[in-house]
Amino acid sequence: MRTRWPLVMVGAVVLIVVFGVVAMMLTAPDSLEASRNSGRRSPLPTHSAGLTPSTSEPAPENSATSVPEVPDPLVTAAPSDPPVVPASSAPAPPVSQEGPDAVAARYFAAWQAGDFAAMAGLVADPPADFADRHRRFSADLHIASLALTPGTPRLQGTDAAEVPFQGTRQVTGLGRWDFASVLRLARRDGAWRVAWGPETLHPALKDGGALRLKETKVARPAALTREGRPFPADSRAGDYFPGLGATTVRLAIEEVPSGKVLLATPDAASQATRTTISEPVQKAAARALDGVGRPAAIVALDARSGQVRAVADTLGGKRAFNGLYPPGSSFKVVTAAALLRSGLAPDAQVACPGTYTIPNARSFHNDGGADRGTVTLTMAFAFSCNTTFVRQAYERLRDDRLRAEAADRFGFREKPGLSTCRIRPYTALDDLGADAIGQNSVQGSPLCMAEVAAAVASGTWKPAVMTDSPPAGSPAPVPLDPGIAAGLRTMMSAVVTQGTAARAGLPAGTFGKTGTAEVQGASSHAWFIGYRDSLAFAVFVQNGGSGGATAAPIAAKFLKAL
Repeated sequence: MRTRWPLVMVGAVVLIVVFGVVAMMLTAPDSLEASRNSGRRSPLPTHSAGLTPSTSEPAPENSATSVPEVPDPLVTAAPSDPPVVPASSAPAPPVSQEGPDAVAARYFAAWQAGDFAAMAGLVADPPADFADRHRRFSADLHIASLALTPGTPRLQGTDAAEVPFQGTRQVTGLGRWDFASVLRLARRDGAWRVAWGPETLHPALKDGGALRLKETKVARPAALTREGRPFPADSRAGDYFPGLGATTVRLAIEEVPSGKVLLATPDAASQATRTTISEPVQKAAARALDGVGRPAAIVALDARSGQVRAVADTLGGKRAFNGLYPPGSSFKVVTAAALLRSGLAPDAQVACPGTYTIPNARSFHNDGGADRGTVTLTMAFAFSCNTTFVRQAYERLRDDRLRAEAADRFGFREKPGLSTCRIRPYTALDDLGADAIGQNSVQGSPLCMAEVAAAVASGTWKPAVMTDSPPAGSPAPVPLDPGIAAGLRTMMSAVVTQGTAARAGLPAGTFGKTGTAEVQGASSHAWFIGYRDSLAFAVFVQNGGSGGATAAPIAAKFLKAL
């Protein structure tokens, strides 16, 4: 027993040594693998969230994602020794990992808030006058506010990015101004910064370009011609269309040096009201009154519609429409219509003595006492024989036919509308004789007499209008008897070709009637009414003398200018 005990102890020691060696052999590979893995680093991202790379970004050969060679700890050091750290792998100073999208978002927020210092802090190498540039831009162009809408960020390689954006500026006096630009960014010293250029403010500022706010004084009429253009200069229609000479300042933002207009005040003409006035007719009327030393007016109508095409007035107070003047012999158009209605024909033979006395009443004289003997009614009209028309009125129109003709068919009555004219029932034969030649109670405005001429031209009396259609409540049109209208046209043609207006220089195709209206204690008023083609008109010169010598030549100047 005593000899066996040493052998048992030796065997136990051997078993313990064997088991220890086996255990070391089993655990050594795991320790080696752990040692190797402890030297590896986690890879870093190559771009920020929210950015869409425009090109693929290959990992650099010496990037942080490479795995360094780690010495085998079983060979170079005991497991309990601390790892050897090379000097080059010491921790670097902290670098901002903010992506370009976040930098852009902060820049846009600061820009919209007007925080130029914060903007400059995000810019790589901002110019010294960075803030002043922004302030001058807003001040010079009268910018009242700014709104920005960023688009989707895009990477441009590994160190550049861009963010397209839309902007809206409110410009004082001009309103909304939309623009589009791009915010560029670049990676500098490991951090993203804004790569600012003037074109960031507006694309027009690229490559030395500039913008300017230009102010131009322009006409701002309250009314336009029917063609949509301003009234001619010195149109003599200001009483009827206030504000014709008004002006305003047109604002425009222009590129320099190209002059391209990016934003401008709306055309003042587009804000004005179109009228029935014709630009060429108005211009001709206004210029026809140039040099006329007395107050005068020209009114022109479209004979078919009754629309006013021109009104040139130096009488003042809108008296071309509402003034009441004796029309003199120009009223013989109405008297002739009443005589034709009574049965007298244009070629009927009538007497034209130098003087005629109504039985038991006053005497009437022709101009200069001219005695033309027996002539046709047409020639008596052409030569403006007062004696003929007084006698025929006495013989044919004593039953109030003259007043009825004037009032019922030619507008000589109280009525709504633009024109003013009247005639009263006569109470004595002297009054009837004077009314027949446009004196006594007969009074009318130039517009009223233009309506008379237009009725002959079109065959229908219509109230003059300054709108596309007659306003509600306007007098109804009154058709003339076709035979009477034709007879009046024949008579009015003879006035121009053979009668009192034959020497006025009127163009061919003109029909008309002169008038010389007597005024107590002053010179006579000069009249000429007529039409050519579809344009009817009246020319009136206050105290201008003879209608044939004064008013008819003005009408000729007017018509020749059309």
